[in-house]
Amino acid sequence: MRPYLSPTRTLTCIALASLLVACAGPGPKPDSELQSAESSIKQAEASDARRFQPVLLNQAMNKVADARVLINQEQYKDARHMLQQAEVDAQLAGARAETEKARRAVAEINNNIENLRQQLNSSQQ
Repeated sequence: MRPYLSPTRTLTCIALASLLVACAGPGPKPDSELQSAESSIKQAEASDARRFQPVLLNQAMNKVADARVLINQEQYKDARHMLQQAEVDAQLAGARAETEKARRAVAEINNNIENLRQQLNSSQQ
């Protein structure tokens, strides 16, 4: 005995298959991740990362540029991953720049204290 396939059942199967293919698409465009990565780069630049951590900052900027290419190719998952890496690189560059500025400020303060001690000792002698 042959199974009976009605046209309605066939159309339903085709519609469900089309829906599954549509759902398996590239996903949403990573606009918020792009904005977040660019914001992190701007914050790192404001922290003088260009002066203290130029390599790491450039890596972050290059990753954003690469992610833009991936977005144009509709490879959103890879672009999202690249943007997350860029954001972390930019945050790290900013944190390292702030640390280096603080380290230099402490060294300058210590130098000033030592100069004052020397002046005090020379005036007491």
